[in-house]
Amino acid sequence: MTQVFPAPSAEAVDRYASQGFWTQDVLTDYVDRWSREHPDKPALVHGEAATTYRELADGIDRFSAGMRNLGIKKGDVVAVQLPNIPEYITAYLGLCRIGAVMQTVHMPYRGAELQFLLRHGGARAFVGLSRFKDVRPADMAVSMKSHCPDLQHVVALGPETDGAVGFEDVLRSVPPADFPVLDGADPFLLLYTSGTTADPKGVPHAYRNFLCNARLSIPELEVDADDILMTLAPMTHLYGLFVFHLALLAGATSSLLPAFSPPEFVKAVAAHRASRIFAAPAHLAASLNAGLLDTHDLSSVRSICLSGSAVPPDLARAVEDKLPNGVTTQLWGMSELQAGCYTRPSDTPAVRHQTAGAASPGTQLRIVGEDGLEAPAGKEGRLQVKGPSVFAGYLGNPEATVASFDGDGWFETGDTARIADAAHVTITGRVKEIINRGGVKFSPIDIENIVDRIDGVERSCIVPCPDPVLGERACLFVVLGGDARLTLDDVCAVLERDDIAKFKWPERLEFIDEMPLTPTQKVMRGKLAARLSGPEAGQS
Repeated sequence: MTQVFPAPSAEAVDRYASQGFWTQDVLTDYVDRWSREHPDKPALVHGEAATTYRELADGIDRFSAGMRNLGIKKGDVVAVQLPNIPEYITAYLGLCRIGAVMQTVHMPYRGAELQFLLRHGGARAFVGLSRFKDVRPADMAVSMKSHCPDLQHVVALGPETDGAVGFEDVLRSVPPADFPVLDGADPFLLLYTSGTTADPKGVPHAYRNFLCNARLSIPELEVDADDILMTLAPMTHLYGLFVFHLALLAGATSSLLPAFSPPEFVKAVAAHRASRIFAAPAHLAASLNAGLLDTHDLSSVRSICLSGSAVPPDLARAVEDKLPNGVTTQLWGMSELQAGCYTRPSDTPAVRHQTAGAASPGTQLRIVGEDGLEAPAGKEGRLQVKGPSVFAGYLGNPEATVASFDGDGWFETGDTARIADAAHVTITGRVKEIINRGGVKFSPIDIENIVDRIDGVERSCIVPCPDPVLGERACLFVVLGGDARLTLDDVCAVLERDDIAKFKWPERLEFIDEMPLTPTQKVMRGKLAARLSGPEAGQS
């Protein structure tokens, strides 16, 4: 079954096309251009190897031919669960070549998540590894055919899998003389929200939305064809894909890191001479704490962009101090719109370290108060967005779509923020993360940043704990390192020293061995909150 995706209004089509935001470009146009203009330039560097633009173009043509031989056609959804490896790029762009829609599946997902996504997206095929750590993703997909009526084919990368077609076998296909004609209005990508507080929602995108966002961001982020871009976020996530889109549209090179670890990260930066790095704060905090930013060559790095969760200013400054020729920047984005705002490398250190920057080209941002009216500059409230990269609606969920847009087309991001007079955005939290203690509301982000600086604390997170008198109280979850010890009194003493209002202090402390994280290192607060329905074991 070919999915029917939400479409923008005729008024939006006319407006964004006439303003030059929406074009007819598709991703394979850029592959074709660079394979003609500099065929021997590396499109991808991975380990000690490289894939040129000519080789990339040949691979995606053969992959697309093989998928078409399996019956995949324009508009069909194909789920892809692969790490940041060359085969992922080949599959992604190969599906684009025939007009199919790639549905992303994060690598940590197992049977329950995979079955939900395959059924919800109506995937006609699944592309994944034969083996990944202790699981067999291709086997799981094969076993789900009886539960997923649209699923017809499984393509396995790795050892032979019963009931699956080999990835290499697909690549042996001979490209046809022509491929389907595509344009900017065609859907090509089906993302899913991270599900930190609720079930994920399907977020479809057409080329014109995402490509305009990347195309217009290239000069803003000072990316050029000589750059080597590395993402520590998975390319199954909007952030990782945004980085790849920047590189492809600029004719630059993508440095691929299959899985993050601090040693492998700094090793790859030095080996590939990466110049633009895009990461989550947790990635750089781990590398910084391990002392690896002092022991490896970072002279090639021109910028490190931090995104995915709140960026502590101290971390941004500390990372920048390790870059002899580079700066740290920040970015805020969502699956529903890609990059909404970011700091520019030319911004002052105060702006780059303390804010998420100004809106991306064409994007409008505003803050509204509890009365629904636009708030004055500097006032905290709900962050709303409008612009050419914003999606048209959730897949198969018209109720969520209606609830997310107001009558004037502003999208409710779910984030809280404030915007200064200079239009720089400071993200202060999530609406659903706001703690309402007896009618007094506050975001826990600033408190978490303070707790994270306490010796022995590896990571912290504050979630609301139900209370029969006040409605909610703050519960602090902490991951401790080594033999470190911590009490609630210790935490409160630090907050008192920092002159933090007492109503913001956590009133319950829980220790946890490992934070539940999304693939982009966001804490899954919903899972922590669910733990609070039980006895208060671990309270200090």
